[in-house]
Amino acid sequence: MRSLVMVLPAATMLTLLMASAIVVAEQAKPVAAPAAFNNACRTCHSIKEGDHRIGPSLHRIFGGKAGTRPGFNSSAALKNSGLTWDEKSLDRFIENPEAVAPNNAMKPYAGLPDAAARKQIVDYLKAAAG
Repeated sequence: MRSLVMVLPAATMLTLLMASAIVVAEQAKPVAAPAAFNNACRTCHSIKEGDHRIGPSLHRIFGGKAGTRPGFNSSAALKNSGLTWDEKSLDRFIENPEAVAPNNAMKPYAGLPDAAARKQIVDYLKAAAG
């Protein structure tokens, strides 16, 4: 009887550890980019840390100050915009960068009028931030 008491808690612990490992593995899976990001952003931006292209990496952009990505020389317009990236500021900027930060370096990108596509992009950037 004594050995059964010792085995039961060990089995329970093993089950909990395995369940925790599954949850961590699920959380570690990369979030697939929606077509909206691939079509409107991916040519110039990546979400990989430090992977600057024509535009800066968007890795963990939420909460960051516009124009301050390490290793990327952003336009004066973004550096001086006073923006902190959140859902609202990203949505407005993706919709019409020139209206949010005049003379930015996003040209020829003029904006994305489709609210649903912008939401997909913002949600993707948020989810990818982990």
